Amino acid sequence: MTNDELFSQLLDKISSFDYIHADQIPNIDLYMDQVTTFMDTHLGATRRYDEDKVLTKTMINNYAKNNLLPSPVRKKYTENHILQLILIYYMKSFLSISDIETMLKPLTQHFWDENSSPNFAEVYSKIFSYADNGIKPLADDLRHKFEASKETFSCDDDEQDSYLQLFTFLCMTIYDIYMKKQVVTGVIDELKRRQDASDERAKAAEKEKREERKRK
Repeated sequence: MTNDELFSQLLDKISSFDYIHADQIPNIDLYMDQVTTFMDTHLGATRRYDEDKVLTKTMINNYAKNNLLPSPVRKKYTENHILQLILIYYMKSFLSISDIETMLKPLTQHFWDENSSPNFAEVYSKIFSYADNGIKPLADDLRHKFEASKETFSCDDDEQDSYLQLFTFLCMTIYDIYMKKQVVTGVIDELKRRQDASDERAKAAEKEKREERKRK
């Protein structure tokens, strides 16, 4: 396979990716086995290797243990649980458990209730509608990097030329990801600072209430 063929294949792959729409979630609550089957069916194409698991029972239990996912209701998982598991799936490849917890904590605190406005499903749908619009700019940016990588080196050996082109393309893309991760982690750190400050204010208010009751 030539470099051009490889790149064309990869562009076709990312262009064909589609997220799980909220209206694709079953209208009934699911048991854990049903959740893992649902996730494998809809996200299996994103696996790097066939033996990779999209989601396992152990993963779900660990997410709940680490405060990434609210506990199931009578061993059943709601639409919100599944939407949150989808978000975790995309985040876990480059964010730590604590970073994911920081990102998701306000969602479960303020938007989990179906009567909240917006509710969790509405937040999820809006976020991924923007992701849809980002596919073409992403493909254009990757195409620009790939074409630029062709002009970087010229060796007498075609095999070395091919390697250096791919290596250059990888380095350009990795650096782009690295810089974007700096932005992501910077925002997460600010979210954590705000959450900690809010928790401290809540503790202080509760302490004041207890002291007020004692004075009475």
